[in-house]
Amino acid sequence: MQSGHRMSHSQAATGPPNPSPVERSRAQEEPDLPVERKLVGNTLDVAVQRLRTPSPQVGDDDSEAESFRDGRSEEVDRDTRTRAHAWCRDFLSGSWKSLHEEDFQISIVSGGLSNQLYLCCLPEHVPVEGEEPRRVLLRIYGAILQGVDSLVLESVMFAILAERTLGPKLYGIFPEGRLEQYLPNTRMRTDQLSQPSISAEIATKVARFHNMVMPFNKEPKWLFATIDKYMDQVMKLQFNREAHVKKYKKLMKLDLPGELERLRALLAATPSPVVFCHNDVQEGNILMLDDRDQSSNDCLMLIDFEYSSYNYRGFDFGNHFCEWMYDYTYNQWPFYKASPENYPSREQQLNFLRSYLAEQQGHSDMKMDQTRVEEDMIIEANRYALASHFLWGLWSIIQAKISKIEFGYMDYAQCRFDAYFKQKKLFS
Repeated sequence: MQSGHRMSHSQAATGPPNPSPVERSRAQEEPDLPVERKLVGNTLDVAVQRLRTPSPQVGDDDSEAESFRDGRSEEVDRDTRTRAHAWCRDFLSGSWKSLHEEDFQISIVSGGLSNQLYLCCLPEHVPVEGEEPRRVLLRIYGAILQGVDSLVLESVMFAILAERTLGPKLYGIFPEGRLEQYLPNTRMRTDQLSQPSISAEIATKVARFHNMVMPFNKEPKWLFATIDKYMDQVMKLQFNREAHVKKYKKLMKLDLPGELERLRALLAATPSPVVFCHNDVQEGNILMLDDRDQSSNDCLMLIDFEYSSYNYRGFDFGNHFCEWMYDYTYNQWPFYKASPENYPSREQQLNFLRSYLAEQQGHSDMKMDQTRVEEDMIIEANRYALASHFLWGLWSIIQAKISKIEFGYMDYAQCRFDAYFKQKKLFS
């Protein structure tokens, strides 16, 4: 699900209840159950960042910031302004070196309890001297971190992806935060995921992501370690609100622990290569870059790597296909709209998988039986979609308990488990 569960982000934007109704509710009281999300007005601008889990990828990204293209009109406090000016001067060189603080332009892109994002700019009358950027995004890490290890891993990942031009450029990194490339972009809508050209380009980007070798633990522990952790928490939850109690009891009748063992067995019998996965490919985490050549096929960029880790390839496929069904920008209760009819058809899945294979084959000499490979990948993707429903279903039950964000978490959890059982009939 999207961050919308997790609301999501776009680097100058962000996305679903997938990372993005982000606003770390009650994280201090519940250190084990962090949540991020942002609200724009009272809509989820899409991105309840999922609960963090100990995994190679975790970071505390709150990129929704990026969706306020020109910053908000709020004042930046004096101390932050002074520190930001010093970081830009020390790390960006060129005209930034001699820029007086009174000429330094900074605006808030996003606040929240995780990270703060600011847009820093050279004033129009100051010319650039060389390659330095005119505008950069300053990310200041929040007080609630997942520990130094996860922050180091996320920083390493961001730096490597920047080097490989698979993510925004990294201009500076320091203990308190980092300076990133500011990418003007248009936020992607859920209904655009099904446009054939966009779907094909997303598949190409996912294939490039999967082809990377990253300096992280190569064992695919993330998926079931996360699901097991959520399951333990869900089974111990006690709700007070009557509506929640009723919905929780209904969900408990599904025998989730028993169902999880059946899912584990099904996926153990479903071959899927272990690759470096994004783990959250949804519209809120895909930037549509504004300044790329319009005739080019290269106008999308994956962002928000905090869930990325070595995992089974099928999870990225299945999770992405599930995201076609959920629009987290819906402005009335339960603040999401589920459209099961939008799950990709066989033809749409083949369009995606063929683009993925075409990119992969560009890096391989292996001959293969294309039809057989495609059939196997369709089964792989649709069985791993079950894991996506299960993971975000559990996640959403926990959010119902700890989050203060306006979102129908229990309804969403029921919706994901209903979709799980419907999908299971077709693909097990």
